[in-house]
Order: sequence, then C-alpha cells, then structure tokens
Amino acid sequence: MHARSTNFSSYNHSTQSIRSRPTTAGLATLAGMLLKFAATDASVLITGESGTGKEVSARAIHAASRRHDKPLITLNCAALPSALIASELFGYEKGAFTGAVARKIGQIEHAQGGTLFLDEIGDMPIDLQCHLLRFLQEGTITRVGGSGKAIKVDVRIVAATNVDLGAAIRKGCFREDLFFRLNVLSLHMPPLRERKADFRVLVHRFLDESAHQIARRMDGIAPEAMAILEAHRWPGNIRELKSAIFRAAVMCTGSVIQADDLSLTTLTRSIVQRVDIKPMDLPSYIPQHRAAPIDREELITALARHNENVSACAQELGISRMTLYRKLRRLGVILDRPLMESPPRGRHCKAKVIAHPGWVAALLAEVVADA
Repeated sequence: MHARSTNFSSYNHSTQSIRSRPTTAGLATLAGMLLKFAATDASVLITGESGTGKEVSARAIHAASRRHDKPLITLNCAALPSALIASELFGYEKGAFTGAVARKIGQIEHAQGGTLFLDEIGDMPIDLQCHLLRFLQEGTITRVGGSGKAIKVDVRIVAATNVDLGAAIRKGCFREDLFFRLNVLSLHMPPLRERKADFRVLVHRFLDESAHQIARRMDGIAPEAMAILEAHRWPGNIRELKSAIFRAAVMCTGSVIQADDLSLTTLTRSIVQRVDIKPMDLPSYIPQHRAAPIDREELITALARHNENVSACAQELGISRMTLYRKLRRLGVILDRPLMESPPRGRHCKAKVIAHPGWVAALLAEVVADA
C-alpha cells in the first residue's frame, strides 16, 4: 500500500492557460470549479458513478491548494471492515486491544497539514460516522485506547461517493448532520454518456496517449469505429473508455483504428441489454440473497466484464460492495486501483514535482486523462 500525491511547486493563475490546449466548455468549467475549490480549506463532497474521475478531481484540488506540499492520504471507506475503520482513521495506543503492541498513528494524523480523501464515504458504517462528525466539528481526534486527551489536527477533508446520499439519509444509512458538514462545496461528475460534447476530445486524447505508450504512429479513428464508440453506453465511464482506446490501438494493424479493432460491436448491444445503470444509483445496503458461493474465477470474470466497476459487479453477483471487497481480499484478487493508500515514508517518497507554465492546462489534462 502506498500514497499518491501531486505537487505543483510552481504555477500561474492565468486563465489564458486553459485555452492553451484543446478543450471544451464542459472541461473548462470543471477546471474552473477545481481552481475555486482549491483556493479554500472547506470540505468538498464529490459525487458521481465509478470511473468518472472523482479521485482524480480530489487529487487535483489538493495539488492546486496551499496544502500541495503536504500529504494527500486516501482511505477507501468501503474496503475496510467496521472494526478497523476507527483505528485506521484515528490510530491507537499501545495495549488498546489484543495485538496492539505499539502505538499506531491514524490516517488523519498522517495527513497533518494536508488533505484526507475519504473515498466511498457513503459506505461508511453509520455507527462510525459520529466519530468523523466530531472530528469535522472540533478539529481534534482521540486515538483508540487513548487517555481522552484530544489531539489537534489541521486536515482538509475531501470525500467522494457514488451513493445517492439523500436516499441513504432517508433510509437511515447516512447521518444528515455529517452530510451537511461534508457538503460545504459539492461537485458532481457526470457519467460519460452525458458528456457528449467532451467525448471526441477525450477519445483523441486517449488515442494520443496510447500511441505514445506503445511507440506507434496512430493517425485517427475511422468514422464507423467512432460511431460504435459513441453508441456504447460506457458503464465504466472514462476509465473504461481509456482502456478501450488503448486495447484498440494495440490490436490495430494500421495507423487508423477500425470497427473490428474495438471489440465493442456486439459488446455494446449486450451491455446495454444487461446493465441499466442510472446516475447515482444507491448500492444495496441489504445484499440480495445468493445461495451459491462465489469462486475466484467467477469473481475475476465479473470484474473484467464490468471493467472493474465494483458497483455493477456486486449488483450482478447479488452481493453488497462491502462483501465484494472482503472477497477480493480473501481470494487474493488485486484491482488496478488500490483499495487504500498509506502515507509515504522517508525523505525519498516526495511527490513528483510538476512545473508547468500553463498549470491550469496541466491540471485539466490530469482530470480528463487519469480517471
């Protein structure tokens, strides 16, 4: 487990830099919102489906803020068992429980002076939400097993979820007071199927990146292939699109991607028929009944079919996302994206420094390319 952080050591707040790269009105608006959010220390709540760029946007906000040279710590709230979330967030003292042979600093303390990104906050057990609420209200924490002495912590909170928190509040699965504390600034990342004006810009950007990765010249995409791409529903959003373009570039025998290179002609029809994903679907807090156990091969096949979209995979398998995460750990299945990131250790773990005269353009590229 490791921590990723982005460090902009030199930047220029020039709006002209936004126009220095091909973009769209939608992407420029997104970049503008990220800049405004970065200029404050207020909590941010980012919503949207899996693969729409929530984590990348969180990293961009941190990178452009005054905290850019401090840690950015990411914690996936859905990937940790309830019993471990408190100790991961707040740390614990030696002897706090069996196996606590030494003091452990929690993720909030590790993020001192920086940003704590709480991914999938909508899946945090409700009995632990009050502890997070207390920290947001008072800016202090107490380690598990501590004497009660409060520790002052200066940390900015950015949270993300693909859960409809309004529906979760009505169901009693999420605290309304915590929602208001987190939702000071809000950003919704729309699914790719609703970003028609951005689509071709993203396709050509990913094609350029793929050509660079495989060291081949790629001149473009045939009209029939582009029509197939635009007809696809993209349940995995930007992450799925990026993988599809890379795969097509690898399979392409010439310099122009053809329809047969996409492997989407029949896949598009089958996915549209099989998966009906609505924006901000509420994951099932009460998993559907499933009698047969899930083996490793079935789990890997389902993940591949949904491009590692955890929500869609769990829905198909008839289990909750928490159960799916536990099965991933138990069966030794590793996703492309880490479930939780720990803080960097040592002086050689400094973040990569990005010096770019048009830093807004670089930030914009980060948002659209790394989702």
